[in-house]
Amino acid sequence: MAVGDVTMPLMHVVQGVKIGSTEAYVRYPNRRDLVIFEFAEGSNVAGVFTQSAFAAAPVQLSKKHLAENKPRYLIINTGNANAATGTVGYKNAEATCAKLAELTGVDANQILPFSTGVIGEQLPIERLVQGIQPALNDLNADRWADAASGIMTTDTTPKGASEQFELDGVIYTMTGISKGAGMIRPNMATMLSFVATDAPISAELVQRLLQTTVEHSFNRITIDGDTSTNDSCIFVATGLAGGVEIQSQDDARYQQVLDVLARIMNRLAQLIVRDGEGATKFITVQVDGGENTQECCDVAYSVAESPLIKTALFASDPNWGRIVMAIGKAGVPNLDSSKVQVWLGDVQICLDGGANPDYTEEAGAAVMAEKEISIRIDLGRGTAKDTVYTCDFSYDYVKINADYRS
Repeated sequence: MAVGDVTMPLMHVVQGVKIGSTEAYVRYPNRRDLVIFEFAEGSNVAGVFTQSAFAAAPVQLSKKHLAENKPRYLIINTGNANAATGTVGYKNAEATCAKLAELTGVDANQILPFSTGVIGEQLPIERLVQGIQPALNDLNADRWADAASGIMTTDTTPKGASEQFELDGVIYTMTGISKGAGMIRPNMATMLSFVATDAPISAELVQRLLQTTVEHSFNRITIDGDTSTNDSCIFVATGLAGGVEIQSQDDARYQQVLDVLARIMNRLAQLIVRDGEGATKFITVQVDGGENTQECCDVAYSVAESPLIKTALFASDPNWGRIVMAIGKAGVPNLDSSKVQVWLGDVQICLDGGANPDYTEEAGAAVMAEKEISIRIDLGRGTAKDTVYTCDFSYDYVKINADYRS
């Protein structure tokens, strides 16, 4: 079960966005597994994608289409990643776009395809294509919650975030969904995330806003250290709520939109960690006192991805030696261990590189027993800092991934 509050909020309608979904039987029966987004003509669409050398066919095609035309539709299937599928997989992604284009009267390169699920198996293209018209028949502005469920794989709960905000007297909406629970250490975004607003924002700034907010949200989470072949994050601005288009970062409204998008992205990213496969605890790893952001992130990820630390967290075992081990192997150049401090919650466990003489096992165990735990590290080298979010490793993580293809 997911950790903490993972409640779906009221998902406000975004003007210029319609969503439909259906059961296409891509892999499993009796569940929505095909989702289509329709955007109003003229919408500005930005994307960031996995940096995996094994980027899936739909990722390759989406990047190509996004560079060629203004997207009008997204089509997402679950149950099959269409990754490591060669020429056939790429042609299947193209066939998906071609069919949706035929049914909607747009150009095929105005469609971005997305897939998630098992790697290395060919799409059941006939079933997928047959599901397109039923999904189009379901198009409605108020389908965000259905879409959040329709893009799930091993997720135990749908993930959504939504806000309404005011700019110069106009009320705007920003709403988004994400999916992911395993194979998570994005090198760009999360496995899949789709966010839209009806605020008027130029194409250049839509891309800038997306890249800026992804860096400190989806690029700061990890479940198991594994970057998916299919990671994709899309941000859309339809502009249909009216107002003058935001065209410059100097526009005061830009910062307001950035703040809203950052909250949305952070919530969607942290929901993935809270729903990590088999997770029982939500962990914040904060690293202060670095010379630069990179070394802070290196240390944070070394701690967050250590199986020894993650299993200790599951067992509520305050084995702090594992934390200093992970700091030591992070590759920080010329790290002076005598300046390193470590805290579990408010309890300092490591003082100047060694055991804090005031530390007690009981105090550490009390922190480790909590459902939400912070690990704070000070490297004593400078003023840089950063934060990564992760979860523990439980027995269920192994069970879920051992049975994933069954």
